[in-house]
Amino acid sequence: MIVLAIEGWKPEWHHDAEALAATHRHMFVRLIGRRLRSSWLLWDVAQRGWFADGPVILDFGLSRVEITHRKFDECAITWDQIDRSVPIDMYEHFDWRSDPHTALRKARGRPLRAVNVIERTTTADWRPRVLHAIEFLFDGARLAIYNAMDENGLTDVPEADLPAVHWRRVHIA
Repeated sequence: MIVLAIEGWKPEWHHDAEALAATHRHMFVRLIGRRLRSSWLLWDVAQRGWFADGPVILDFGLSRVEITHRKFDECAITWDQIDRSVPIDMYEHFDWRSDPHTALRKARGRPLRAVNVIERTTTADWRPRVLHAIEFLFDGARLAIYNAMDENGLTDVPEADLPAVHWRRVHIA
């Protein structure tokens, strides 16, 4: 099965923070204390920029975690499924780039302290909580891979600058 023309990548989409955390907790626990070795983004060579629909890959040496968002509040986390040496067939102008974003470079080389799912809380009865981001807390750095409305976004905004209301953390590891 090829998804987004990345051979071997089989994302399973979640929109519930507790379910996502429970599914991946055993893998994230193994990464606590490990340093982020590198990160990779899918790069659109023709447009000279990040193709934010593609997964964000974080390499901790022991494992690589691949995270992507879609739609309003869906997130998929996979482990060691993407082989960056295999060409992306459907899109000949795509390639992988290492650490091209400032937020990724700030986290590189730092030990991981915790991983959380961030939810936005709303007053809507039909959806009181919306899965928003996967948050990585490193010694001296914060990295969040968030839903930027049907694509990925990256931020390194410090915890102290986050809004105090309308957010909820679900601890993973």
